[in-house]
Amino acid sequence: MNTAPSQYPPVCNGLPLGAGVGLKRQLVSPLLANPTSVDFIEVHAENYMSGSRQLEMLQDLGKTWPVSVHGVALSLGGEDPLDMAHLSRLKHLLDTVKPASFSEHIAWSSHNGVYFNDLLPLPYNAQSLEHLSARVDEAQQFLGRRMLLENPSSYVRFETDTMAEADFIAALVERTGCGLLLDINNLHVSAQNHGWDALDWLARLPLGAVGEVHLAGHERTLDADGAELLIDTHSDAVADPVWNLFSDFLVLAGPRPTLIERDNNVPAFEALLEEVWLAQLLLAAAREKEAAA
Repeated sequence: MNTAPSQYPPVCNGLPLGAGVGLKRQLVSPLLANPTSVDFIEVHAENYMSGSRQLEMLQDLGKTWPVSVHGVALSLGGEDPLDMAHLSRLKHLLDTVKPASFSEHIAWSSHNGVYFNDLLPLPYNAQSLEHLSARVDEAQQFLGRRMLLENPSSYVRFETDTMAEADFIAALVERTGCGLLLDINNLHVSAQNHGWDALDWLARLPLGAVGEVHLAGHERTLDADGAELLIDTHSDAVADPVWNLFSDFLVLAGPRPTLIERDNNVPAFEALLEEVWLAQLLLAAAREKEAAA
């Protein structure tokens, strides 16, 4: 426990302080035709762990843009032992591609060898923190690199919770030396669903540990009692409240590599670029402010 942060590369270890997109197959051609339109690309690790052809393609893309690799299947919060076969494939991917950043989730997604198509929440208490910290340490030691861990979107709270989410995440960073992938949409969704103050949540975090930011869309629905519930879907444009919260974050922390994340209902390339350009404008203003300070 208490992995020395200096053992691993810095939190911002290669991604530019600009805006990128999650790579989808239909975006490859327009991106290659307009390579300066984005500052980096991000891929899901599991899509590139099954063969040399995918790795070669990703290596080729890495000659044009810095690459961020985002994992979804480590199940760091799960009770099963870490899947060493999966970790070995992941390490081979990272060692081959040498991405500028690697991230995963504060969540669990498998149990008794069964993988679920979801990222499921953890209780926030001392026992859960100890368990997760040990597994983060194990994964970082095996991979030989610092991970950025993403805050979840959540819809329920556990009766066993004894810590605020932000305090839990801050303690995880202190114990393991991991970095953070701050998903602004997830923060907005969780804050609205649970009645949290998002700015207070940010104030509780070691913002210097944030190595990447995600911006995505969500949907509004009603729960069983007829109350409004926000659902993280990655299927819509970034909502105005998320843009506003992103601006608040930039004031507090300064510019960070920022990804426009769209996994479903992926729009035309030009529409996606409008969100990239807005993120780039906000980041440029933050860089100017930082330079003038």
